[in-house]
Amino acid sequence: MSSPVPGNAPTGEILSPSQLNTLARDLLEGAFPLVWVEGELSGVARPSSGHLYFCLKDARAQVRCAMFKPKSTWLKFVPREGMKVLARGRLTLYEARGEYQMVLDHMEEAGEGALRRAFEELKARLQAEGLFAPERKRPLPAYVRRLAVITSPTGAAVRDVLSVLGRRFALVEVEVLPVQVQGATAAAQIVQMLRRAAGSARYDAILLARGGGSLEDLWAFNDEALARAIAASEVPVVSAIGHETDFSLSDFAADLRAPTPSAAAELLVPHAEDLRRRLSALEQRLVALQRQKLRQSAQRADRAALRLQALRPQARLQLLARRQAEALRRLRGAWQRRAERDRSQLRELARSLSAISPLATVARGYSILQREDGRVVRQVADVAPGDRVDARVSDGVVKLQVS
Repeated sequence: MSSPVPGNAPTGEILSPSQLNTLARDLLEGAFPLVWVEGELSGVARPSSGHLYFCLKDARAQVRCAMFKPKSTWLKFVPREGMKVLARGRLTLYEARGEYQMVLDHMEEAGEGALRRAFEELKARLQAEGLFAPERKRPLPAYVRRLAVITSPTGAAVRDVLSVLGRRFALVEVEVLPVQVQGATAAAQIVQMLRRAAGSARYDAILLARGGGSLEDLWAFNDEALARAIAASEVPVVSAIGHETDFSLSDFAADLRAPTPSAAAELLVPHAEDLRRRLSALEQRLVALQRQKLRQSAQRADRAALRLQALRPQARLQLLARRQAEALRRLRGAWQRRAERDRSQLRELARSLSAISPLATVARGYSILQREDGRVVRQVADVAPGDRVDARVSDGVVKLQVS
């Protein structure tokens, strides 16, 4: 090793490379606070140690980064070459090689992270206003007769909803109101359609539906104007956006949040078989009430017979008792026949209305005789000579007099 050139000897402290790098590291770490950097991943490497090494770059520069275990194992995504990320860390210098780098403590996908922060900020603000308060939510009607489904007319969500509704309760009227559910203009379309549906007074409930996707795909349903339109709707709104783990501002503002579009359809309508069982139970209850009234009538008749027996001679009482017993048997038979006839008539009423229509009878060439007081003449004894009657035929009324 050569000696310093005479006359040029250093006058200050002479540093070793390690001392110089230590000073540079201290200077970097002291001068820079925690910083956020957005860039593209390059040279991603994860050795067996579990640490994560890569570069963050843009079009003109790059910076080396390290993310040590366990923070590297807490990431919610798999870092891949070319992925845009948002990273937080401190500037430092790796003394062994004299390389400037960032040591990260947090990293997220760039687009997703920005949207997630905007979502949380808007959610907190609307929640503070009381827009999501449970007490302002409206109950759904017990039976939805007409349902508006605001969704894409070609997506899987609308097919799932229509399939479930058709299987469970085909009597419900469903109207699909088509909108875009993704893209820059989707939120405005959904708001306009929701306001039109709510203001039409046509629907018992409104369903907002969309299939799954990323936070960016579902972003139209995190629009502030849409959340306010849902809260202002006079018609109950059900929100079914994405999958069970997806939450949007529409879900929080709606009167009911369903985990999926199919689940929303099941919540909105009853199952037809359940209704049939309920109607059957009501019919059985009606029959039981009729039987109870019959028993009460029989008991009153028995009490009346006892009173008669106490007030009349024995022979007359026996006669009256026999008559009463016979009348009671006829009454019971009449009640039973009447109950059976009523049930039969209820079943056949819809099919027999047109067949027994008096107008249909008249149209076949018959006529209907009515007295002046409107009662129908059914037999000769219903009229007397000199009475005036009306004969109703297919095209009018003929005035007649009985001779």
